[in-house]
Amino acid sequence: MKLNRLSDNPGARKNRTRVGRGIGSGKGKTAGRGMKGQKSRSGVALKGFEGGQMPIHRRLPKRGFTNVNGARFSEIGLTRLQEAIDKKALDPSKPITEEILKESGVITHLRDGVRVLGGGEIKAKVTLEVAGATASAVAAIEAAGGAITLTLSKREISETKSKNKGKKYAVAGNQGDAVKDEAGAPKTETKDSGD
Repeated sequence: MKLNRLSDNPGARKNRTRVGRGIGSGKGKTAGRGMKGQKSRSGVALKGFEGGQMPIHRRLPKRGFTNVNGARFSEIGLTRLQEAIDKKALDPSKPITEEILKESGVITHLRDGVRVLGGGEIKAKVTLEVAGATASAVAAIEAAGGAITLTLSKREISETKSKNKGKKYAVAGNQGDAVKDEAGAPKTETKDSGD
């Protein structure tokens, strides 16, 4: 075998369609671009264009926002939790933590923690240790004889630390001496100019 004799298997490479090479080729004349007009030219983007009037994506109002710094939880319902217990994937006699839910395949990602939703019904007596839960989920678990412990997620702990880190009182120049009042907040003393 020689390197100059190597080739792909038959049909592995498909020849490109040569357009604009005569009407007998099937892709001649308009070359697959239809008829005349703006859309038959290259470099034209008309997605969302409505002839000059205000497009619909600008006519509709905005609602809400996405908090980029907010915690992202992996959510699980009570029905999914009960199914995992029935299939012996979870042991209700032992405390069920977020790591156990991940190892058993009940959830795919831990993200910033696990949040239990109140949809469905749970019959087993379980002890959960998760980052969060809805009020209905807590009520259903406690009604079944179980208990749930809510813990802060890792991201919330780091955010709390970052907020309280490096807080110092800064005083601008020519505003007098800064002191703290009884509550510990900074207070600026100003000298009264006598009349």
